Amino acid sequence: MKRILFITLLVHLILVPVHAQQSTSEWGPEDERGAANRLTPAKVMEATKLIKTGKIYQLGKVYEHGIPLFGSRHYSLTIVGNPSGGPLGENKLVWYDEMFSGEIGQIGTQFDGLGHIGTRVGNEDVYYNGFKSSNFSKPYGLEKLGVEKAGSFFTRGVLIDVAGYKGVERLEVGYVITVADTEEALKKQNVSVGEGDVVIFRTGHGTLWMKDNETFNKGQPGIGMAVGQWLVNKKIVMVAGDTWGLEVVPGEDATQAFPVHQLLIAQNGIYILENLDLEELAKDQVYEFAFVFSPLRLKGGTGSPGNPIAVK
Repeated sequence: MKRILFITLLVHLILVPVHAQQSTSEWGPEDERGAANRLTPAKVMEATKLIKTGKIYQLGKVYEHGIPLFGSRHYSLTIVGNPSGGPLGENKLVWYDEMFSGEIGQIGTQFDGLGHIGTRVGNEDVYYNGFKSSNFSKPYGLEKLGVEKAGSFFTRGVLIDVAGYKGVERLEVGYVITVADTEEALKKQNVSVGEGDVVIFRTGHGTLWMKDNETFNKGQPGIGMAVGQWLVNKKIVMVAGDTWGLEVVPGEDATQAFPVHQLLIAQNGIYILENLDLEELAKDQVYEFAFVFSPLRLKGGTGSPGNPIAVK
């Protein structure tokens, strides 16, 4: 009987994805911030020392009608009325308001919070730190891992310009960025990756944005599992890129759906930021900078829009 139980347990562990087995937090069983815990005052002060010229680079895309969208997601901004209100008072004040509809945290430049990605294990959906959706998923917001828990990011940012290192305008759809690519690009740029950093990959794929949305959405170059694990080992706080999904699509294993997302978010609490505009940063060869981003405090949200900046 004991032998049967042991074999059953062993088979279960083999079948359960590794990213579901290892989702406990090094910051304790109640932790909901993940890698954001690495953003210490010392790390903030380190980032301020990188500001030499005061030049600000806006890394966010413009939110507008016609932007590339994943799957069935949608974006709509409508001005209500003409004007929306007024006139009020003897000074005849008038104003405009807008009405927004869409997946506010998962369109355009988007920040993936820790409540965004999980893994189905048996009959349960398991998220970062072992939290089960049956215990925290509510219609009007997640009661665990909401994006409001992430806090603000002011830390060292590192751009890894893989397209520039390869000498191409953009990497081909389906190109897997390797550890060798990553390390050689860093060597060429004379920078390194440290604990608490935000690491940003430039593939050139972002140049298709609003120019060839069909090709942009078909697939993407990106990192694979090896680079994902390399980033985990570096103890970074966030990884970002100029593509819609960061990791390579089509993936390395056709049976797996976005496994790098599970590795980073669900298993290790590392945040993801997608659809960045990196062209000016790359043109100026700015590879190290102060990175600043504050997600909207959407209680129970899975992600956030925004306009991250790099300051040099």
